[in-house]
Amino acid sequence: MHLSGAVNKQNFRYWAERNPPELQERPLHSPRVTVWCAVADFGVIGPYIFEEGGATVTVTSGRYVEMLETFLCPKLDDVDTEDVWFQQDGATAHTA
Repeated sequence: MHLSGAVNKQNFRYWAERNPPELQERPLHSPRVTVWCAVADFGVIGPYIFEEGGATVTVTSGRYVEMLETFLCPKLDDVDTEDVWFQQDGATAHTA
């Protein structure tokens, strides 16, 4: 069961004496959204929702770098601090 209340009925079987004329179509997957935010001792930055044209999109390295440049960096410029260390949820150092 999903948080939306949808139940996976892929393995359900219905038995009836006749074929019902109704067909109930539902999406295969629940709608999802990817949200990013930063938590620091000076406050919370965000949320940032990854979407294009009003529709959610997969987070790629290009979209992530764009978010850092256009959303996070301007917010950090507004913070009154000299040093900021960025760590992505405990991940080891990497580049994209």
